[in-house]
Parts: sequence; C-alpha cells; structure tokens
Amino acid sequence: MSNSVNIDSRSAGNLSQNSTALWSPPSQATTSLCDEINDKAVVVHVFFSQNRNLEDLSEFQQLAESAKVEISQLITTARSVPQAKYFVGEGKAQEIAQAVEIHNANVVLVNHSLTPAQTRNLESICQCRVVDRTGLILDIFAQRARSHEGKLQVELAQLKHLATRLVRRKTGLDQQKGAVGLRGPGETQLETDRRLIKVRIAQLQNRLEKVEKQRNQNRQTRKKADIPTISLVGYTNAGKSTLFNQLTQANVYAADQLFATLDPTLRRLSIQDVGTTILADTVGFIRDLPHDLVSAFKSTLQETTEASLLLHVIDCADPRKLENIAAVNEVLTEIKANEVPLLLIYNKIDQLEDIQPHIEYDEQNKPIAVYLSAQSGDGINLLVDAIRERLKNEILHFRLTLPSQEGKIRHHLYRLNCIRKEEISEQGDFLLEIQIDKVEWLKLIKQFPKLTEK
Repeated sequence: MSNSVNIDSRSAGNLSQNSTALWSPPSQATTSLCDEINDKAVVVHVFFSQNRNLEDLSEFQQLAESAKVEISQLITTARSVPQAKYFVGEGKAQEIAQAVEIHNANVVLVNHSLTPAQTRNLESICQCRVVDRTGLILDIFAQRARSHEGKLQVELAQLKHLATRLVRRKTGLDQQKGAVGLRGPGETQLETDRRLIKVRIAQLQNRLEKVEKQRNQNRQTRKKADIPTISLVGYTNAGKSTLFNQLTQANVYAADQLFATLDPTLRRLSIQDVGTTILADTVGFIRDLPHDLVSAFKSTLQETTEASLLLHVIDCADPRKLENIAAVNEVLTEIKANEVPLLLIYNKIDQLEDIQPHIEYDEQNKPIAVYLSAQSGDGINLLVDAIRERLKNEILHFRLTLPSQEGKIRHHLYRLNCIRKEEISEQGDFLLEIQIDKVEWLKLIKQFPKLTEK
C-alpha cells in the first residue's frame, strides 16, 4: 500500500459526494471544489442576532463567486443558538433539501463552521455535498495556489481540516491477514485513512521546513546587507496587489474578487534617502480565517513578522472598514507581527467624494496614514514620501579629510552620491563635505577601517 496520500476535490474540506466516503485515493494534485465547470449551489445563512448583518452574507456570496460557484438559491433563517443535529432547524433542513432538488444543485454552502456530525446529517438529508465556510475558503486557496510552496501549504491545511472529519464507512472494510497466525480483524478503513493522512501531513511539514529554511537564509542575507523589507497586509480585496503593481511596475494578477492572489511576491524597490528595499505582497486576511490556514502559512507570513514596515491597506469605501481593520489586527497579533511599525493606507478614495490624496501625521510629525487610489495612481507619490519618512535613517553631515592615496575611498563616496563639496588642500589631501545615511556610513567604516571623521 502506498505511503503517500493526496486529497482530491471531493475530499478537501469534507467535499465528498458520499457522506461515508470522506477520503479518496491519491490524486495528481491538490484540486478544488469545482473542476473547470461551475457548481450549482444553495447558500445557507443563519442570523443569530436581531440586527441582521447583511454584509456577512454578501461577503460569503463573494466567496462563492470567487470559487466559481453558481448560486441557485439563497436561504436564510434566524435562530438564538445552532441546532445540534442540522445546525438549522429540521424544518429548514427539509426546505434546503427541497431547494437542492428543485434547482438540481450539487452543493450546499453554509456560511458558518459546521461540526462533522452536522455536515454528515445535512448531506444525508440533502443528498449532496455540504461545505461550510472553512471548507469554501480552503477550496478557493486550492484554486489560487500556483507556487510549489503554496500548493504544499494548501494541501497541509486541507488535510488538517479533513483529519478531524473522518468517519467509519458503512462497510467497515477491515484489512484481513491471510497467513497462518495472522488471521483475524486487522486495520479498519478508518484507521488506515487516519494513518495515511498522518504520514502525508508529516511529509508536507518536512518539505515546508526545507522551504522555510531557504526563506530564512534569504531574510538573513537581506538583514546583513541592511536591506529593509516592506510588507503589504490587509483584508482581502482591499487593493494590495494593485498597489504592489503601482509601486514596483510588476505584473502581479489583480482582480476585484476575494483572494485574487495567494502566493507571496517579492520585488526590489528603490526609495530616495532609504536606498534599496524589498516590497512583499502577502495573502489577504478575512474574518474567521481558518486556524489551519494560519498555521500552514506561518512561513509565508514570516515575511510580515520580520518586516521593517507594514503597509496596512484598507478599502476606505467599504462600510465595514473598521471591522476589517480589527480582523487584520487580530491575525497580526496571532502571528506576533503586531509590534512591527505600521503605516495605514486608505485605498480606493476615487470611490468616495470630497477626499483628496493626502498624508496624515501624528503629534511627532510622523506619517501614520496615507489616502490614495491604487487604481488611478493618485497619491502614490505621497505614499513613497511617507515610506521614506518612516524608513530613512539619521543623516550625517560632516567634513572628511582623505589623503591623496585614498582615491578608492573617494571613488566609493562619489558612487554613493554623498559628496556635497570638494576642495584640495595645499598638501594634496581631499577636503570633502559629506552628507550620508548613518547606516551607509557604518558600512563604509567596516569596509574601509582607515576612514576617520574629521
């Protein structure tokens, strides 16, 4: 029997057509809820308070559209607490089953986290797959993963999610041993599934550890070279990738949909008075982000935790922007990135009236927020100015005397464009007026120990 196992589209996040078959044999690659064709879905949402929050429902519909699912019918209900068996009431479960039959739907999407038992009970009554919020997000990530690391992380998250949802199949399927002295009940199919998933999870974690070591080596190299890293964070669909493209002239995929990009992208960015920096575009956050995803993407999010500056991109046209900010801050705290210096970027001002691009300062005259439009490019120059103000180091001004034989040092200073005035003394020495970043000066002292400040 093979020691490796992949989950396919019907097993990922409990997406099986048969409620008793929650695991499938190895497939070619991590796949998704819909394989090229659109699924027809019945969407279910439960209001648990008197204030009906329609934005949550709208966001879930956007998630379904991002997963390329055709919504046939929307069913809502109100409850004080979830029902143990179906999550919704039994009458509402019957209504969902009727809607599935009428529209010939092949999946029910529930905008809540379901227990394995609730999922199986709904699948039994509806005779189709039932996918909760976590399963849908995992499915979208499976569709969007492009890099090797991204695919490994998604598969790891799917397997961790699936491991809690395995159930005994109807037949049991005990593995019988045929040799003398070995006859009798062996491993059940459930035990086999659990063992294979455990083995596969260990394999994925080992591979991701190797990738993480490579990332750490790259980060250490940048640290030694004193190259600052700027990381874009924010709620999904806030415009991070569009802003990334504006700043770096990259061609990263950007679209008006949730989780348009998944894999992290790093580009070099040159800023006056700061020098070379690295700009990192990271995966978007969302409310109720599955814990399996947070743990699986820890190595990717490490770019955020060790950044010199975070650019928190906010969709200022979203009526729930304050809640989105809180959701992002919650994830930043979870990955221990809440202590990293932060600059707020209020994006999409072109969708609002009477807001012009501008920088907001605190009491110490330090930039804390920038208002701009990444789509039109308005305010991008202000963002660069704000980044420079936040990242620039102390600028040193001094006079430097170099002996005539130190032409190599003089040439290096000219390459750094830090000589403001030059004279030659009667003894032939170079009398230089220097304006240089303190970090660059410390690097020069390491490179040329003979340097002395006069």
